[in-house]
Amino acid sequence: MTDPSVPTPWLVALDIDGTLLHFDDTLSDAVRFAVADVVAAGHHVVLASGRSLVSMIPVAARLGIADGWMVCSNGAVTVRHDDDAPTGWTIEAMVTFDPEPALRRLAERMPRARFAVEDVGVGFRLTELFPEGELDGDHTVVGLEDLWSGDVTRVVVRAPEATNEEFHASVAELGLADVTYAVGWSAWMDIAPLGVTKAAALEKVRAALGVPPERTLAIGDGHNDVEMLRWAARGVAMGDADDLVRAAASESTATITEDGAALTLRTLL
Repeated sequence: MTDPSVPTPWLVALDIDGTLLHFDDTLSDAVRFAVADVVAAGHHVVLASGRSLVSMIPVAARLGIADGWMVCSNGAVTVRHDDDAPTGWTIEAMVTFDPEPALRRLAERMPRARFAVEDVGVGFRLTELFPEGELDGDHTVVGLEDLWSGDVTRVVVRAPEATNEEFHASVAELGLADVTYAVGWSAWMDIAPLGVTKAAALEKVRAALGVPPERTLAIGDGHNDVEMLRWAARGVAMGDADDLVRAAASESTATITEDGAALTLRTLL
């Protein structure tokens, strides 16, 4: 029987890059301690990122998160901590799609772009190596046709030679209506199965944990966080976020250099 004197825990969904980690991959003590204190207070901290599983596991370790759930690959992969699993995490849900139609259109419209598909828990198959540090795990360079040899959870498009404006214009002209996609901070785009977002995956985690919708908090800074910020009862945009992200949030916090995520997390304590 639930003790009415004990407050109901929050589900706290946290983006990683630009929210917890600086873009040089550094993590401030203020953020690390705030996450630890929220976990110690009994709240459910769920990392929710466009990063792959293999890239999120070290971040969870740096934050001292050794239990609970994570939402990876923008919602295509959801994992739960499992001491018996080799990595400490086991896949609870995975959504895949046929990447061939999107990749064919992309390659025709952006012949100089680099394309990659995720091999969950391993790394990426890609047509050309990405700039250093942008993708984690093992990298295997293959032909374009190999990328659509089977269903995948995620496609990544990167055009280092293009300006952001050129890249955004090319994406807009493609009319990708059969997938979910988010354009990143640079000439970068993540493509996921239609309807797959961080918010869709987090809603399933919320239901599994039995957390009421009004006890959900999400913090993010990017376009792939928009649905997540709308989903949460408290959707918090980082101070660095642009107008589109801010419009999706119910409140905002300070910038990442000002430890905005830590400031918001401490409102739960």
